[in-house]
Amino acid sequence: MCNPAVMAGEPLAAGNRLSTLSQMHPVIKAFVCGSLSGTCSTLLFQPLDLVKTRLQTQQLSSHGNRVGMCQLFLKVIRNENLLGLWKGVSPSFLRCIPGVGIYFSTLYLLKQQIFSGKELSPLESVFLGAGSRTVAGVCMLPFTVIKTRYESGNYSYRSVFGALGNIYRTEGVRGLFSGLTATLLRDAPFSGIYLMFYTQAKKYAFQSNIDQTFTPLVNFSCGIVAGILASISTQPADVIKTHMQLSPEKYRWTGHAARSIYKNYGLTGFFNGGVPRALRRTLMAAMAWTVYEEMMERMGLKS
Repeated sequence: MCNPAVMAGEPLAAGNRLSTLSQMHPVIKAFVCGSLSGTCSTLLFQPLDLVKTRLQTQQLSSHGNRVGMCQLFLKVIRNENLLGLWKGVSPSFLRCIPGVGIYFSTLYLLKQQIFSGKELSPLESVFLGAGSRTVAGVCMLPFTVIKTRYESGNYSYRSVFGALGNIYRTEGVRGLFSGLTATLLRDAPFSGIYLMFYTQAKKYAFQSNIDQTFTPLVNFSCGIVAGILASISTQPADVIKTHMQLSPEKYRWTGHAARSIYKNYGLTGFFNGGVPRALRRTLMAAMAWTVYEEMMERMGLKS
């Protein structure tokens, strides 16, 4: 005869896990929800980030015919096989999983401590989103540098931690934090603008009575709108950041890189790789927020 205790083992274990999760501090819960949402979005949209980086860096070596986004996708698959589109996914995971967790937990903490969890005004949303992204961006920048170099195809690091050691030995701490200003000029405004448009879009969308079944779809749609507007606004900073992280010995500061890009490629140079970046950032942010809010709601917390 089967032992009832054994038969009940799996549900009991699952119940214990849920109980443990429910006892976590709210900030830790926000970190866990953010990390899981970051895992899903990073894995799905890494190919777009790789193509964006390749589009931006092809200008460094050629003034001839430029390869378009679809052509570059096919070129990577042809030369590096299908998995080549996920080159750089390891540093992306090391950056995004804890990075998104840090972002959402900081966001939750600041919202509770400074704004007492109340509904945010547009200006407060910008401040909250930019501040949270600044914290996460500074913490994870070394992995951002490595991810950019992996994706460019110009470096042949054997492992993520081997790359960290190599950069530290040859370029010092400055190399690990190259492009910091440009990264913050890109990420902090993006997150601030994104959160502002996202919260306002949700506010208007939920003014009418919408079936709760469609809440994730509405959240995702609001995220798409917010992501497109935020991506366009911050594209020039992304191009500058990429150039600085791939050629830290060439550019001494952000303004130097900006002047060089403008001199060599004109205004259009600041928007190279804009389409795959907008697609990735928009879809990634929309998915991350949708998953995060669904998980937070299931944990009984207001995001």
